[in-house]
Amino acid sequence: MSGPSSQAIPRRTYLLVDGENIDATLGMNVLNRRPAPEERPRWDRIADFASKVWSQEVVPLFFLNATSGQMPMPFVQALLAMGYRPVPLAAQGNEKVVDVGIQRTLEALHDRPGDVLLASHDGDFLPQIEALLGGDRRVGLLGFREFVNARFAELEEEGLDLFDLEGDADAFNTLLPRVRIIPIEEFDPVKYL
Repeated sequence: MSGPSSQAIPRRTYLLVDGENIDATLGMNVLNRRPAPEERPRWDRIADFASKVWSQEVVPLFFLNATSGQMPMPFVQALLAMGYRPVPLAAQGNEKVVDVGIQRTLEALHDRPGDVLLASHDGDFLPQIEALLGGDRRVGLLGFREFVNARFAELEEEGLDLFDLEGDADAFNTLLPRVRIIPIEEFDPVKYL
């Protein structure tokens, strides 16, 4: 008598989105003002990019600060419609609740199979990202390359893939007013005409 057949779980990418960090970086560093709705990232494109980058199913998690006791329900509904799993977290004090939630999730992923793509610029995640490197797991960081914590660039030698929100993920409907180094193979002169 043979035992139950075990089906292999397909490899997947865990997309962890630090929406506060992406929004703050876009507003403070790229636009120098609060982004208008049409200037914000298209979160569906980011999830699509995450599934295409390593050609596998994606589990998109979007971390939200719900310490106020309120959730932006129209935004949460939009995330759900795009296939995201909103993770609304609340803190008791001044804890950086989104950062703590992402850190704990990255730590939990250490013992699970799958690849990891983090959308953030925040150096608070360096220890957890570094701990995920070195095996057969693919690990990536998605953000504005010129604003990611410089230590992430050092981790490229250890296998970290760096992806640009605008250039690689095509997450915006408009050309952002960024001044950045553009690899010649990525340069599209039509965007500047």
